[in-house]
Amino acid sequence: MIIALIDIALLTFMGATAIAILRLRSLFAVVMLSGIYSLLAASMFVTLDAVDVAFTEAAVGAGISTVLMIAVLALTGERERTPSHTPLVPLIVVGLTGAALIYATFDMPAFGDANAPANLHVAPRYLNDSFGEVGLPNVVTSVLASYRGYDTLGEVTVIFTAAVAVMLLLGGRKGDDAGIKNEPEADAEANEGADADSDPKSGGGGTA
Repeated sequence: MIIALIDIALLTFMGATAIAILRLRSLFAVVMLSGIYSLLAASMFVTLDAVDVAFTEAAVGAGISTVLMIAVLALTGERERTPSHTPLVPLIVVGLTGAALIYATFDMPAFGDANAPANLHVAPRYLNDSFGEVGLPNVVTSVLASYRGYDTLGEVTVIFTAAVAVMLLLGGRKGDDAGIKNEPEADAEANEGADADSDPKSGGGGTA
């Protein structure tokens, strides 16, 4: 009963946080609320006995992602631009997609159902045969490294690609900070130098 009340409270806070993220225009506040949402999701995973997933969500969602988004704010700005018109097409697409996903959940087995296919076939094999088939005493490690090896490889590839993209985005403005000027500034300085050379008072155009 206590766990159920905790789950309801966490879901309520997550819903309120998500609505606040959609309503706010301050990007800094959105980043902070996103970190809070990740912490709430990690707490939800703890109540579901998925502590390993909770650690990942807290480290990546509330930690690394928050730091990266704060760094990106230095390049973009702190407030979102107000759209000139209501984006009807994206709202319709999101609404239809959400309705389809909710409709699909009706065919899913009940939460925690012991007779669900995953609990009758997949989970018993992982628990009973993973040590003999993989040779690792930790079932979670066996699942991630062997049974779901390609899935883990894909996740690592996605994280690596995202890290490279963030490095390129954050490093794109180093040229301006290091004194590399853009083309209009360079042209203006070149014109000023040409005017100074042609001015007799400057001594640049005199003869010996």
